[in-house]
Amino acid sequence: MSAGGIVFRRAEEGIEIVLVGRTAERLWALPKGTPDAGETVEETALREVREETGLEVRIVDTVGQVEYWYTAPDGERVQKTVHYFLMEPTGGDTANHDHEFDKVEWRHLSEAERLLTHKNQLPMLHRAWEQIGRIPA
Repeated sequence: MSAGGIVFRRAEEGIEIVLVGRTAERLWALPKGTPDAGETVEETALREVREETGLEVRIVDTVGQVEYWYTAPDGERVQKTVHYFLMEPTGGDTANHDHEFDKVEWRHLSEAERLLTHKNQLPMLHRAWEQIGRIPA
């Protein structure tokens, strides 16, 4: 299990989403990670987003979850569930992100859709977009 967030802000050009990236892998993703001992799903999401993006955030709503299978280094097949939350920044700075990613950038929603490496994250992005549309500006 892991948890993460779709962090949004309103900009002049429209809604922007924060993405985390690795240059060498040409990877762009939504921030997420695994829980520390004793953490709730929400606590994991808040901590992982803070560590990976440098932003302090608050949870606005639950977006949903993605389930998939992967093969562990030992060859074992593992089913994983990733819980996503809609989040707004309350402080912090993307320049203060941890070493896990090379880049943390705000991208317009349409560009975020195009850039996301893991296409299984797209339904979560679309659901978040619908939820953002219901939040008064």
